[in-house]
Amino acid sequence: MPISEADMANPPPLSSRIPETVLSLAVDIPTPKLSKTPTIALQHFRRAANYIAAAMIFLHDNVLVERDLTFNDIKPRLLGHWGTCPGLTLIYAHLNLLIQKHDTDMLFLVGPGHGAPAILASLWLEGSLGRFYSQYSRDRQGLHNLISGFSTPTGLPSHINAETPGSIHEGGELGYVLSVAFGAIMDKPDLVVCAVIGDGEAETGPTATAWHAYKYIDPKESGAVIPIVHVNGFKISERTIYGCMDNKEMACLFTGYGYLPRFVEDLENIDADMSASMEWALEKIKEIQQAARSGHPIFKPQWPVLILRTPKGWGGPKSVHGEFVEGSYRSHQVPLPAAKSDPVELKALQTWLESYNASELFSATGGISEIVDSIIPRDDWRKLGQNPLSYNARLPLRLPEWKNYAVAKGTVHSCLKTTGDYLDQVLVSNPHSMRVFSPDELMSNKLDAVFRHTGRNFQWDQYSNAQGGRVIEILSEHTCQGFLQGYTLTGRTGLFPSYESFLGIVQTMMVQYSKFNKMSREVIWRSDISSINYIETSTWTRQEHNGLSHQNPAFIGAVLNLKPNAARVYLPPDPNTFLSTFSHCLHSKNYVNLIIGSKQPQPVWLSPSEADAHCKAGGSIWKFASTDMGLDPDVVLVGIGSDLMFEVLAAATYLRRIVPYLRIRVVNVTDLMILGLEGSHPHSLSHTAFDELFTPDKPIHFNYHGYANELQGLLFGRPKLDRISIESYREEGSTTTPFDMVIRNYTSRYHVAEAAIIQGSKHSERVRNELQALLSRVQNDICEAQKYIRATGKDPEGTYDTPRFGDSEAEVLKTADHKATGHGGKLNGGHRVYENKVNGHRA
Repeated sequence: MPISEADMANPPPLSSRIPETVLSLAVDIPTPKLSKTPTIALQHFRRAANYIAAAMIFLHDNVLVERDLTFNDIKPRLLGHWGTCPGLTLIYAHLNLLIQKHDTDMLFLVGPGHGAPAILASLWLEGSLGRFYSQYSRDRQGLHNLISGFSTPTGLPSHINAETPGSIHEGGELGYVLSVAFGAIMDKPDLVVCAVIGDGEAETGPTATAWHAYKYIDPKESGAVIPIVHVNGFKISERTIYGCMDNKEMACLFTGYGYLPRFVEDLENIDADMSASMEWALEKIKEIQQAARSGHPIFKPQWPVLILRTPKGWGGPKSVHGEFVEGSYRSHQVPLPAAKSDPVELKALQTWLESYNASELFSATGGISEIVDSIIPRDDWRKLGQNPLSYNARLPLRLPEWKNYAVAKGTVHSCLKTTGDYLDQVLVSNPHSMRVFSPDELMSNKLDAVFRHTGRNFQWDQYSNAQGGRVIEILSEHTCQGFLQGYTLTGRTGLFPSYESFLGIVQTMMVQYSKFNKMSREVIWRSDISSINYIETSTWTRQEHNGLSHQNPAFIGAVLNLKPNAARVYLPPDPNTFLSTFSHCLHSKNYVNLIIGSKQPQPVWLSPSEADAHCKAGGSIWKFASTDMGLDPDVVLVGIGSDLMFEVLAAATYLRRIVPYLRIRVVNVTDLMILGLEGSHPHSLSHTAFDELFTPDKPIHFNYHGYANELQGLLFGRPKLDRISIESYREEGSTTTPFDMVIRNYTSRYHVAEAAIIQGSKHSERVRNELQALLSRVQNDICEAQKYIRATGKDPEGTYDTPRFGDSEAEVLKTADHKATGHGGKLNGGHRVYENKVNGHRA
């Protein structure tokens, strides 16, 4: 079927069957005529910005078109997106006017990040590019450098990114600008963020949910977002959904979202229309905020939203070669793609650029005219490209000493419940700079201790309205991630706890954020930011009650793929190491921290001081569980992940019973990055340190929480890899018991023991002589366990009792004498239930 073609430029949407009366849902305000001075200033600013934006896409030389264009003036590769630029420069000019009139603290976030030419042009005009990049000074040479260098290896890129002053949003992947904007205004009561959502971006799922974000904004404590939906009707080659919706449909949609819509569409008087609309939006915001801050909050206020309808590629070529360009998809990217070789298109380009009358806008020295300059805010920190919140705003947390929350070695506690106590105090100590963004799983993930001193910030619920709250729970991982990014990039610190299996929903968002963070570190004018912190729990080892859909540790691999100076993956083995790790992550800067742990009760293996030392090292020999303190082993057993480490320790006690002459060294790795090849990561062990931990030549068996290929990638390049075996998650699972889960994935104590016997037989003749008998016994024990599970629907009694090690060892792990709530506790899904009060922490 051929591609459908519109028979007119900028086709309007057909009328819907909704009654005309619904148009009363949209605000209809008077549009007073702007006085001559601001009107001329706005028009001149827009013309100047649009000229620069268009020139950036095409011109290599002759950037002010002071002579007829030739093919040599055109760049060899034409890169950039023109279609959205005229709308963006219109908004930018009017934000300048709004800031001038009201001294507004404002950020401008652009969803259609491919509209970089418009934003870079505006930043050059206001002097922000020149402040941060001397080569883009506001003169003739700076303008030449900007235009000729755009989208080349030596210039600024085609999309908005961290190199763009004023930006806190990576403009590549669409869908996230709205949630990032709302994250930015939290705890910033005077901040207004204008967020432009393109009508292509508006089709994304994350944007659809982010419209609900105002339901989580308490106007007493936070700022406001002015969303502007830029409807220009076309994507790369098709009309947009919003472009085909009439005003009745749009009014109903946004009213239902909780907004008061205002249509900005009078193209003949666009400056007056836009100015009046922005003034109205700001006035409406102040009305809502003043009510909340005076003790009389408006329940379910209608926040302003502007719906801007302009033609795609407005002001560009009307048509070329008999085909529509302005008002069609052909203006989305490069409207004259053959300008380097086609005389007709080259002439059209010259006509287009000359239509802006650049001689009125720029001085002979390449500076800007006084009229253009008059619309730009006087104070640098009020300029959209120089607001310190966008590049130099980090507020370090006031953190309590984690060891004050640690739990006693030898007891049994939940990593997450222990951490919840610490997190509660962190929120108390940082009432305006720390938040938790959770996809409706905080109580399930055992972090509900935070509710002792705070609540959920959900303004549409009458039971939590106007009470603030440091916790935002919304069952949209995308929205949580967007909130986290906006909050972090404006100087604060956030936490994103999640079920392990669903954290992957935000994988590409996390990657986009990491790209922004990477470039932030490469420009000298951006300061440090707090790390973004993920807690991954409800892991596959304990999702036996939910089935295979809830078993997925793949987010580890996504973080491992990041740049080494950003990626941090931790799998602490017990509550004290979890606390130590969590505290360390909250202190850290510029990282993506992933902490993985169990929410179920488990043994506390290490004292606070031991946990501290273990976490600083990233891994260590657990002498108390090893043979002869781990000296001269036949095999090294390594646990990575709390539940997988439990199985390694259970295997150590099992092996002592069935093959006491097998010498084993037990190692735990809590910082996954230490395994990487020397020099591949800041934390990677040297070859000498690796050999000291794992021996230079003995077999090593890893029992790993994630996927085997992740470990294989980290270990690649290490000497003698043929001595290493790995068992890990195998994509096997169902609704079953916890122990059956690890059996199915070959990570149970029996499978660890089997690997130890096979590997150990290479160095122990006695084990080698009894190899077949020992393996038969292990296989029989596996069969017996599975038979019991199938018959009873539960794990064998004692499966999750704390492994105990005899007095002959250098250190004895003392097991607390729990009675009704201790080791004699009842079984719950295979794990024992303990109700001890927890105090825990990390470094």
